[in-house]
Amino acid sequence: MHDIQQKLHSEGYAIVRGFFDAKHMQQIGLETDRIYQEAVKHHATYRHKNLLLEIIDDPKARRRVVIQAHWTAWISSYLESMRRHPKYLELLEPLLGADIKQITHQLHWKPPGAKYTYYRYHQDAKFRNSSALRNLLYGSINTGLAIDRQTVENGALRVVPRSHLRGYLGLSEDQTLMTGQTPDQDLVRVGLDPASIVTCTMEPGDLLLWTLYTVHGSAPNVSNYDRRFLISSYVRAMDSDRGEWTFRGGVSTPLGPEPEICKYEELREKPGPFYIEADWTEEARAARAHDPA
Repeated sequence: MHDIQQKLHSEGYAIVRGFFDAKHMQQIGLETDRIYQEAVKHHATYRHKNLLLEIIDDPKARRRVVIQAHWTAWISSYLESMRRHPKYLELLEPLLGADIKQITHQLHWKPPGAKYTYYRYHQDAKFRNSSALRNLLYGSINTGLAIDRQTVENGALRVVPRSHLRGYLGLSEDQTLMTGQTPDQDLVRVGLDPASIVTCTMEPGDLLLWTLYTVHGSAPNVSNYDRRFLISSYVRAMDSDRGEWTFRGGVSTPLGPEPEICKYEELREKPGPFYIEADWTEEARAARAHDPA
Protein backbone atom coordinates (compact mmCIF):
# COMPACT_ATOMS: atom_id res chain seq x y z
CA MET A 1 0.00 0.00 0.00
CA HIS A 2 2.84 2.40 0.74
CA ASP A 3 4.18 1.96 -2.81
CA ILE A 4 0.75 2.77 -4.27
CA GLN A 5 0.43 5.89 -2.13
CA GLN A 6 3.95 7.00 -2.97
CA LYS A 7 3.43 6.58 -6.72
CA LEU A 8 0.05 8.31 -6.65
CA HIS A 9 1.57 11.32 -4.91
CA SER A 10 4.76 11.45 -6.98
CA GLU A 11 3.46 10.46 -10.44
CA GLY A 12 -0.23 11.37 -10.18
CA TYR A 13 -1.43 7.85 -10.92
CA ALA A 14 -0.95 4.25 -9.81
CA ILE A 15 -2.29 0.84 -10.83
CA VAL A 16 -3.37 -1.86 -8.38
CA ARG A 17 -3.10 -5.18 -10.22
CA GLY A 18 -5.77 -7.79 -9.50
CA PHE A 19 -7.84 -5.55 -7.24
CA PHE A 20 -10.91 -7.75 -7.83
CA ASP A 21 -10.71 -11.44 -8.72
CA ALA A 22 -12.16 -13.15 -11.80
CA LYS A 23 -15.37 -14.18 -10.00
CA HIS A 24 -16.20 -10.62 -9.02
CA MET A 25 -15.31 -9.33 -12.48
CA GLN A 26 -17.53 -11.86 -14.19
CA GLN A 27 -20.49 -10.67 -12.13
CA ILE A 28 -19.63 -7.00 -12.68
CA GLY A 29 -19.39 -7.65 -16.42
CA LEU A 30 -22.80 -9.37 -16.50
CA GLU A 31 -24.40 -6.54 -14.54
CA THR A 32 -22.78 -3.94 -16.81
CA ASP A 33 -24.20 -5.72 -19.86
CA ARG A 34 -27.66 -5.86 -18.28
CA ILE A 35 -27.59 -2.13 -17.61
CA TYR A 36 -26.47 -1.44 -21.18
CA GLN A 37 -29.34 -3.47 -22.63
CA GLU A 38 -31.85 -1.64 -20.45
CA ALA A 39 -30.34 1.78 -21.17
CA VAL A 40 -30.25 1.41 -24.95
CA LYS A 41 -34.03 1.01 -24.96
CA HIS A 42 -34.29 4.74 -24.26
CA HIS A 43 -34.46 6.94 -27.37
CA ALA A 44 -32.19 9.62 -25.90
CA THR A 45 -30.18 10.45 -22.80
CA TYR A 46 -32.25 9.78 -19.69
CA ARG A 47 -31.91 11.46 -16.30
CA HIS A 48 -33.67 10.72 -13.04
CA LYS A 49 -32.05 12.42 -10.04
CA ASN A 50 -28.39 11.26 -9.95
CA LEU A 51 -29.03 8.45 -12.44
CA LEU A 52 -27.95 9.39 -15.96
CA LEU A 53 -27.92 7.11 -19.01
CA GLU A 54 -26.13 8.88 -21.88
CA ILE A 55 -27.35 7.59 -25.23
CA ILE A 56 -26.57 8.88 -28.71
CA ASP A 57 -27.30 7.87 -32.28
CA ASP A 58 -23.73 7.26 -33.36
CA PRO A 59 -23.26 8.18 -37.05
CA LYS A 60 -20.38 5.79 -37.63
CA ALA A 61 -21.84 2.78 -35.84
CA ARG A 62 -25.24 3.59 -37.40
CA ARG A 63 -27.03 2.56 -34.27
CA ARG A 64 -28.03 3.89 -30.88
CA VAL A 65 -25.23 3.39 -28.35
CA VAL A 66 -24.73 3.98 -24.64
CA ILE A 67 -21.49 5.81 -23.93
CA GLN A 68 -21.75 6.30 -20.18
CA ALA A 69 -24.05 5.88 -17.20
CA HIS A 70 -23.87 7.74 -13.90
CA TRP A 71 -24.95 6.32 -10.57
CA THR A 72 -26.24 2.99 -11.77
CA ALA A 73 -25.94 1.98 -8.11
CA TRP A 74 -29.53 3.28 -7.87
CA ILE A 75 -30.73 0.59 -10.27
CA SER A 76 -28.26 -2.19 -9.42
CA SER A 77 -28.06 -3.59 -5.91
CA TYR A 78 -24.90 -5.47 -6.89
CA LEU A 79 -23.02 -2.39 -8.11
CA GLU A 80 -24.32 -0.50 -5.07
CA SER A 81 -22.67 -3.05 -2.80
CA MET A 82 -19.46 -3.17 -4.86
CA ARG A 83 -18.92 0.61 -4.73
CA ARG A 84 -18.40 0.21 -0.95
CA HIS A 85 -16.70 -3.17 -0.96
CA PRO A 86 -14.23 -3.64 1.93
CA LYS A 87 -11.34 -3.72 -0.53
CA TYR A 88 -12.04 -0.06 -1.35
CA LEU A 89 -11.79 0.84 2.34
CA GLU A 90 -8.55 -1.12 2.68
CA LEU A 91 -7.11 0.81 -0.26
CA LEU A 92 -8.50 4.25 0.49
CA GLU A 93 -8.37 4.55 4.28
CA PRO A 94 -4.60 5.25 4.42
CA LEU A 95 -5.20 8.02 1.85
CA LEU A 96 -8.55 9.51 2.84
CA GLY A 97 -9.29 8.26 6.35
CA ALA A 98 -12.24 6.21 7.61
CA ASP A 99 -14.97 8.73 6.65
CA ILE A 100 -15.33 8.69 2.87
CA LYS A 101 -17.96 9.99 0.47
CA GLN A 102 -18.40 9.23 -3.22
CA ILE A 103 -18.83 11.97 -5.82
CA THR A 104 -19.03 9.96 -9.03
CA HIS A 105 -20.06 6.44 -9.98
CA GLN A 106 -19.75 6.08 -13.75
CA LEU A 107 -19.81 3.23 -16.23
CA HIS A 108 -18.09 4.02 -19.52
CA TRP A 109 -18.38 2.12 -22.78
CA LYS A 110 -16.37 2.50 -25.98
CA PRO A 111 -18.47 0.47 -28.42
CA PRO A 112 -16.38 -0.91 -31.29
CA GLY A 113 -17.15 0.77 -34.59
CA ALA A 114 -18.60 3.91 -32.97
CA LYS A 115 -17.39 7.44 -33.70
CA TYR A 116 -17.43 9.00 -30.24
CA THR A 117 -14.99 6.80 -28.35
CA TYR A 118 -12.24 9.23 -27.39
CA TYR A 119 -11.69 11.92 -24.77
CA ARG A 120 -9.62 15.09 -25.01
CA TYR A 121 -6.89 15.59 -22.42
CA HIS A 122 -8.28 17.29 -19.33
CA GLN A 123 -8.16 17.39 -15.53
CA ASP A 124 -11.16 16.26 -13.51
CA ALA A 125 -10.83 19.34 -11.32
CA LYS A 126 -12.63 20.95 -14.28
CA PHE A 127 -15.83 19.31 -12.98
CA ARG A 128 -15.34 20.10 -9.29
CA ASN A 129 -15.49 23.89 -9.36
CA SER A 130 -17.45 24.42 -6.17
CA SER A 131 -16.86 25.81 -2.69
CA ALA A 132 -18.52 22.63 -1.42
CA LEU A 133 -15.38 20.68 -2.34
CA ARG A 134 -11.99 21.38 -0.77
CA ASN A 135 -8.43 20.02 -0.91
CA LEU A 136 -8.89 18.76 -4.47
CA LEU A 137 -5.35 17.43 -4.85
CA TYR A 138 -5.06 15.14 -1.84
CA GLY A 139 -8.63 15.02 -0.53
CA SER A 140 -10.06 13.24 -3.59
CA ILE A 141 -9.07 10.11 -5.49
CA ASN A 142 -10.45 8.78 -8.75
CA THR A 143 -10.50 5.04 -9.30
CA GLY A 144 -11.09 3.24 -12.59
CA LEU A 145 -11.85 -0.48 -12.62
CA ALA A 146 -11.01 -2.38 -15.81
CA ILE A 147 -13.99 -4.54 -16.75
CA ASP A 148 -12.46 -5.43 -20.13
CA ARG A 149 -8.81 -5.50 -21.09
CA GLN A 150 -7.64 -1.90 -21.49
CA THR A 151 -5.33 -1.75 -24.48
CA VAL A 152 -3.81 0.71 -26.91
CA GLU A 153 -6.23 -0.58 -29.55
CA ASN A 154 -9.46 -0.13 -27.58
CA GLY A 155 -8.56 3.28 -26.17
CA ALA A 156 -7.15 2.68 -22.69
CA LEU A 157 -6.89 5.75 -20.50
CA ARG A 158 -3.68 7.76 -20.96
CA VAL A 159 -2.06 9.95 -18.32
CA VAL A 160 0.66 12.58 -18.25
CA PRO A 161 2.88 11.67 -15.27
CA ARG A 162 3.58 14.40 -12.72
CA SER A 163 1.11 16.78 -14.39
CA HIS A 164 -0.85 16.87 -11.12
CA LEU A 165 1.93 18.96 -9.57
CA ARG A 166 1.35 21.85 -11.97
CA GLY A 167 -2.04 23.00 -10.71
CA TYR A 168 -5.05 23.56 -12.90
CA LEU A 169 -3.97 24.01 -16.52
CA GLY A 170 -7.27 24.73 -18.26
CA LEU A 171 -6.94 22.08 -20.98
CA SER A 172 -10.08 21.59 -23.13
CA GLU A 173 -11.70 24.32 -21.07
CA ASP A 174 -14.15 25.47 -23.76
CA GLN A 175 -14.45 22.21 -25.69
CA THR A 176 -16.66 19.15 -25.52
CA LEU A 177 -14.42 16.30 -24.39
CA MET A 178 -15.66 13.77 -26.95
CA THR A 179 -15.52 15.89 -30.13
CA GLY A 180 -11.95 15.71 -31.37
CA GLN A 181 -8.61 14.82 -29.88
CA THR A 182 -6.08 17.09 -28.19
CA PRO A 183 -3.30 18.33 -30.50
CA ASP A 184 0.21 17.91 -29.11
CA GLN A 185 0.72 21.67 -29.27
CA ASP A 186 -2.04 22.18 -26.70
CA LEU A 187 -0.07 20.06 -24.24
CA VAL A 188 3.19 21.81 -25.08
CA ARG A 189 1.52 25.18 -24.60
CA VAL A 190 0.90 24.39 -20.92
CA GLY A 191 4.37 22.94 -20.39
CA LEU A 192 3.64 19.22 -20.84
CA ASP A 193 5.69 16.82 -22.93
CA PRO A 194 3.53 14.61 -25.21
CA ALA A 195 6.38 12.06 -25.30
CA SER A 196 5.88 11.43 -21.58
CA ILE A 197 2.30 10.17 -21.95
CA VAL A 198 1.68 6.70 -20.49
CA THR A 199 -1.05 4.35 -21.74
CA CYS A 200 -2.53 2.51 -18.76
CA THR A 201 -2.87 -1.01 -20.14
CA MET A 202 -4.81 -3.17 -17.71
CA GLU A 203 -6.41 -6.56 -17.31
CA PRO A 204 -9.95 -7.11 -15.98
CA GLY A 205 -9.91 -6.55 -12.23
CA ASP A 206 -7.02 -4.07 -12.26
CA LEU A 207 -7.75 -0.69 -10.65
CA LEU A 208 -6.28 2.64 -11.77
CA LEU A 209 -5.96 5.54 -9.33
CA TRP A 210 -5.41 9.17 -10.35
CA THR A 211 -5.84 12.64 -8.87
CA LEU A 212 -8.25 15.38 -9.89
CA TYR A 213 -5.27 17.32 -11.31
CA THR A 214 -3.71 14.48 -13.30
CA VAL A 215 -3.96 15.28 -17.01
CA HIS A 216 -5.55 12.35 -18.80
CA GLY A 217 -7.52 11.44 -21.91
CA SER A 218 -7.89 8.54 -24.29
CA ALA A 219 -7.66 7.62 -27.94
CA PRO A 220 -10.56 6.12 -29.92
CA ASN A 221 -11.43 2.45 -29.87
CA VAL A 222 -10.09 1.05 -33.14
CA SER A 223 -10.43 -2.59 -32.04
CA ASN A 224 -13.32 -5.01 -32.50
CA TYR A 225 -14.01 -5.26 -28.75
CA ASP A 226 -15.50 -2.92 -26.15
CA ARG A 227 -13.70 -1.02 -23.42
CA ARG A 228 -15.90 -1.07 -20.33
CA PHE A 229 -14.55 0.97 -17.43
CA LEU A 230 -16.09 1.71 -14.01
CA ILE A 231 -15.03 5.05 -12.53
CA SER A 232 -15.65 5.88 -8.87
CA SER A 233 -14.43 9.13 -7.36
CA TYR A 234 -14.00 9.18 -3.59
CA VAL A 235 -13.44 12.13 -1.29
CA ARG A 236 -12.40 12.61 2.33
CA ALA A 237 -15.71 13.45 4.02
CA MET A 238 -14.37 16.46 5.92
CA ASP A 239 -13.26 17.96 2.59
CA SER A 240 -16.70 17.79 0.94
CA ASP A 241 -20.20 19.00 1.68
CA ARG A 242 -21.44 16.78 -1.16
CA GLY A 243 -21.52 13.15 -2.14
CA GLU A 244 -23.00 9.85 -1.09
CA TRP A 245 -21.58 8.22 2.01
CA THR A 246 -19.45 5.17 1.27
CA PHE A 247 -17.76 4.56 4.62
CA ARG A 248 -18.61 6.18 7.96
CA GLY A 249 -16.10 5.43 10.67
CA GLY A 250 -14.84 2.62 8.48
CA VAL A 251 -18.31 1.06 8.18
CA SER A 252 -19.65 0.35 4.68
CA THR A 253 -22.69 2.62 4.21
CA PRO A 254 -25.47 1.96 1.68
CA LEU A 255 -27.31 4.62 -0.28
CA GLY A 256 -30.11 6.37 1.60
CA PRO A 257 -33.73 6.74 0.51
CA GLU A 258 -33.01 9.85 -1.58
CA PRO A 259 -29.88 10.85 -3.54
CA GLU A 260 -27.49 13.49 -2.25
CA ILE A 261 -26.13 16.25 -4.46
CA CYS A 262 -22.88 15.02 -5.95
CA LYS A 263 -22.04 17.26 -8.92
CA TYR A 264 -25.29 18.61 -10.31
CA GLU A 265 -26.81 21.65 -8.60
CA GLU A 266 -30.17 21.19 -10.32
CA LEU A 267 -30.93 17.89 -8.58
CA ARG A 268 -33.33 19.50 -6.10
CA GLU A 269 -35.05 21.85 -8.56
CA LYS A 270 -35.23 19.46 -11.53
CA PRO A 271 -35.02 15.88 -10.29
CA GLY A 272 -36.65 14.30 -13.35
CA PRO A 273 -37.24 11.92 -14.86
CA PHE A 274 -36.70 13.57 -18.25
CA TYR A 275 -34.88 13.12 -21.54
CA ILE A 276 -31.99 15.17 -22.93
CA GLU A 277 -31.34 15.35 -26.64
CA ALA A 278 -27.61 15.20 -27.47
CA ASP A 279 -26.58 18.72 -28.54
CA TRP A 280 -22.80 18.32 -28.26
CA THR A 281 -22.05 16.04 -31.21
CA GLU A 282 -20.57 17.41 -34.41
CA GLU A 283 -23.74 16.40 -36.23
CA ALA A 284 -25.98 18.29 -33.80
CA ARG A 285 -23.82 21.37 -34.05
CA ALA A 286 -23.85 21.23 -37.84
CA ALA A 287 -27.64 20.94 -37.81
CA ARG A 288 -27.94 24.00 -35.59
CA ALA A 289 -25.62 26.00 -37.83
CA HIS A 290 -27.71 25.03 -40.86
CA ASP A 291 -30.99 25.83 -39.15
CA PRO A 292 -30.35 28.09 -36.13
CA ALA A 293 -34.08 28.46 -35.49
